[in-house]
Amino acid sequence: MLELRNIGRRYQVAGREVVALHDISVTLPQGSFTTVVGRSGCGKTTLLRILAGLTPPSEGTLHHGAGATPRVGVVFQDARLMPWLSVFDNVAFGLKGRLPKETIEQRCNSALELVGLQGFRAALPAQLSGGMAQRVAIARALVMEPDLLLLDEPFAALDAFTRRAMQNELVDIWQKRRPTVVFVTHDVEEAVLLGQNVLELDQGRLVGQAPIDLAYPRDPTDPVISLHRRHVLKRLLTPQTSSTPSPSTLKETL
Repeated sequence: MLELRNIGRRYQVAGREVVALHDISVTLPQGSFTTVVGRSGCGKTTLLRILAGLTPPSEGTLHHGAGATPRVGVVFQDARLMPWLSVFDNVAFGLKGRLPKETIEQRCNSALELVGLQGFRAALPAQLSGGMAQRVAIARALVMEPDLLLLDEPFAALDAFTRRAMQNELVDIWQKRRPTVVFVTHDVEEAVLLGQNVLELDQGRLVGQAPIDLAYPRDPTDPVISLHRRHVLKRLLTPQTSSTPSPSTLKETL
């Protein structure tokens, strides 16, 4: 279990303080799939960076139920593959020098098989489609055997057909491996299709949580999905009465 208690994050921008996150308290059960949705600039990526340990909170604490810091895997919006390395070497990059060669081979082969790219291990990134490149990025995160898998709008640049296929593949991988997943998106339908729990952020505040108790795979044409989507949108579109400065002037990469 991962518990966030009163997490906040402030930045100094152009001589003034901007609140990117304010008083975020939420519990992420072990092995759960949580989606985080909101407008660009609402603090989604800041929250993900705090979970990844890349950005410290200005206030509040993170508590890990088991006591030990979890192993973390991160998948970004673009695949960020090294163009001079093969698919296999991109996946293996973070393991080299840390594990025996046989262990690296086993982990990478298993991850590539899981994402359906075992036949492309020798290919270079330039020879891959966008969806295939994102599969490599997911495999690269999986070989770290993460307890916590963080994904920052990983399918945003994909066409609708590839995106839907990748959503289903991600759910399948999660069900097989059961890491704790936190998936950031600005697409409300995607958040509802993927998440067991949807966290709704607006102006750095948690304005709602929506448990989605539906079996996988989920059908976007299901009326229940549409109902959840409408409820999430309604909360996100309701004006928030707060004197907290909006973080919308910050880039989403903060």
